[in-house]
Amino acid sequence: MKHSLLITNGQVVLPDRVIVPGEVLIEDGVILYAGKQIEKHGKTAQNVLDARGCYVLPGLIDLHSDSIEKELEPRPGAIFGAEMAFSELEKRLVGNGITTMYHSFSFAGAEWGIRNDGHAADCMRKIVDMSSKTWLIRNRVHLRFEITNVQGVETVRSLIDDGMVDLLSFMDHTPGQGQYQTAEDYRRYMEKTYHLPLSRIEENIAAREQGRSQASASIEQLSATARHNEVPMASHDDDNIERLASYRNCGVTIHEFPINLAVAEAGRWMGSHVCVGAPNVVRDGSTGKGMRAMEAITAGAANIICSDYHPPAMLQAVFKLSREAMTLSRAVCLASLEPARAIGLKLLGSLEPGHLGDAIVVSLRGGIPVVTDAVVGGVQVYRVSYCNQVKSVHEPAGWRLPAVRSQQVLR
Repeated sequence: MKHSLLITNGQVVLPDRVIVPGEVLIEDGVILYAGKQIEKHGKTAQNVLDARGCYVLPGLIDLHSDSIEKELEPRPGAIFGAEMAFSELEKRLVGNGITTMYHSFSFAGAEWGIRNDGHAADCMRKIVDMSSKTWLIRNRVHLRFEITNVQGVETVRSLIDDGMVDLLSFMDHTPGQGQYQTAEDYRRYMEKTYHLPLSRIEENIAAREQGRSQASASIEQLSATARHNEVPMASHDDDNIERLASYRNCGVTIHEFPINLAVAEAGRWMGSHVCVGAPNVVRDGSTGKGMRAMEAITAGAANIICSDYHPPAMLQAVFKLSREAMTLSRAVCLASLEPARAIGLKLLGSLEPGHLGDAIVVSLRGGIPVVTDAVVGGVQVYRVSYCNQVKSVHEPAGWRLPAVRSQQVLR
């Protein structure tokens, strides 16, 4: 018997319009119908999900998120097992509306924490293995390679050849360019993030400077391996058009977080996809010295948003964009259909018939969009219900929390 699910009584968001009241019929994981309720051609479903007048969106696709690293190492030196980290993170991601995640692992040649090449490679292999057995969302791997990490080239090539990598990006965090315009910018970041002494930071800077002489060769080797294995590639923090063009010549088609608007515009002009951070959209600015993501999006210089370091920002950015800059349909595309096109996921990113049945139901709670239901491959994998002001039948009349005296400290 075929498995079927009908999402009904919703505001169905398609790439070019919103259908109200609308519904989506999914059979054996594939969308058969998305349109007006009254026009549904008599088909019934084994399972019915009442959207209760809320928005029905395609599941969000996140091409770049450091959240797996933060789950594995929530504090510097406090490292948890990959099994626990992966299981807990999946639950949070689906609650943020993300149904396809490219977990980002940095191969930076570091001697500490999760960004140690050996540790990162081990965690990647474990997560690929776990996600092949049981999963809530579609899990992919984004390997971020620091181009000055000469010693890591063979490890990365092996991971690509073994089918562990779904997206390869090139990054350069050497002070004096890109994200860290000065050495002091880099020192502050390393001290704040990793709590390293100045001597260790200086050693790291020296190692990166030394590796720059072989960076071009590393990029050439790894881009050739990626092309051979049909792995898409991205560049990171491009700060000039010449660098962006050189990556483009290596087969890079996605440019993440360009530092200024001119570089972002050049990327789009060259036919590449340009990705900016959803937290930048929500906060209306970069945490560093980068450009405003909203400026790039409204100028047509960016066509993808990703969660970067904060997955909850994805859905919030979509609705902020719909309020301030564009239609809801277009805003949703920046977090679903556009990343799907960029990465080659032809059957994801839209609720149109023929696409895979990944969908989320979104309610506005005090003006804040929240996911109440999520469907992956036609299977409902998530549901949450908020309590209202109606008193529980089990709550005694007049009951309330005991007062806490001011001198008491809760731990």
